[in-house]
Amino acid sequence: MIKLKNTIKSFLKKYSIDNPNLTYLVGFSGGYDSMCLLDILRKTAPKNKIVALHLNHKWRGKESDNEAINCENFCKSLGIEFYKENLSFDVPHNETAARNARYEFFEKCSKKFDSKIVFTAHNANDNAETLIYRIAKGTGISGLQGISEKRDIFYRPLLAISRTEIEEYCRKNKLNPNFDSSNSDTKYKRNLIRAKVMPLLNEVSCNSLEAINSLSEIAKEDNEIVEEYISMLCDKISENDGFLTKKFLNLSNAVQNRIIYNLFIKYDLDYDRKKISYILDFIKENSNSKSGKTCSLTDNLWIFASEKIIKVITDEKIELPYFHILKEGKYESKGYIFEVEKFSKEVKKFPKENENIAYVDLRSFEMNFEVRTRQNGDVIQPYGMNGSQKLKKYLNSKKIPNHEKDKLLFLTYENEILWAINLGISDKIKVVKNPTHRLKFLKKG
Repeated sequence: MIKLKNTIKSFLKKYSIDNPNLTYLVGFSGGYDSMCLLDILRKTAPKNKIVALHLNHKWRGKESDNEAINCENFCKSLGIEFYKENLSFDVPHNETAARNARYEFFEKCSKKFDSKIVFTAHNANDNAETLIYRIAKGTGISGLQGISEKRDIFYRPLLAISRTEIEEYCRKNKLNPNFDSSNSDTKYKRNLIRAKVMPLLNEVSCNSLEAINSLSEIAKEDNEIVEEYISMLCDKISENDGFLTKKFLNLSNAVQNRIIYNLFIKYDLDYDRKKISYILDFIKENSNSKSGKTCSLTDNLWIFASEKIIKVITDEKIELPYFHILKEGKYESKGYIFEVEKFSKEVKKFPKENENIAYVDLRSFEMNFEVRTRQNGDVIQPYGMNGSQKLKKYLNSKKIPNHEKDKLLFLTYENEILWAINLGISDKIKVVKNPTHRLKFLKKG
């Protein structure tokens, strides 16, 4: 009991959550692990508000309902607030769906009780079983880290405590945990590992639990070293929320794989070695593409690769402004400003093509312009050229990725592009002597 209490105390201090004004939420199934955690937490932090969160899966009918009643009665006996919800019948009866539903429930309760601290009762055996499961399914160093002690709002203070120690605590303190009959059903993979695999490993070594959890700690340390190195490399090859293609391809194949793996993790995507290799092959195949190609990762997420950059893109809709220009002045729409200002002075230094300002000569056109996105039939006579070309060809020559083309704005006269904002002006409005107007495009704020 002293060891467990000290473990909890040290854990709360480690993460600076040993504050009596904080509300602690505890995932409470009523089994040995969560009952032990709830009881120790109550004794260790008597001044904190504690709320036990119970999600009744309803998968075992009367047994599930009785467990919920047992949980509520236990909390009442200790003066702990109890909150319960029933799992929707629409949730599939499998481990993954149940786990996702539990965490959604916990996150909802985090908002309901205004607390960013949710304790779950994962222990050393859970961690070892998780490692074995991941090894069987295929994993790398990151997967060997096992269950994290802290992730976002979730805290797991019992990860260093074995199931044997937890059961002993419950016996000594005369607690009456629920017995979940489904825990003995080996059709669930983790139950199979617990019932069949772990006992066999104990025959190989009586210290197999400690050895597996030691492997987890070593993997965490090694992964920190790898991530520190990868982070430094990514800083050197990053630009505009992506990776410079040539610099990326100069890295070793192992490092390229790791960077792609990190992208899968960052966007919470399912991955395996085959998927990572597929994305790497896609990048290499399109590393000479001027406008670039995309490869789908999910319904609304793609990886983009061109000769210049590699990046993850989404189908996020951006509201772009529209301006109808009938006279000089300032126009505002959707957080953007477009200015048409009379200007006849000599310009000693003209802005670069990629700037949001342009000095132009508009004498050949009536003041009836639009600022809009591209349309079919648009043409432009690029600065310094004699003839016109389709806008599509012009954008390709500027190496604009396909997914960026609909985000561009143009000053137009009918279907004639006069200024491709941040790209260049038409030869038809170039300044020979002095400009007639100065154009500006700004984002408010």
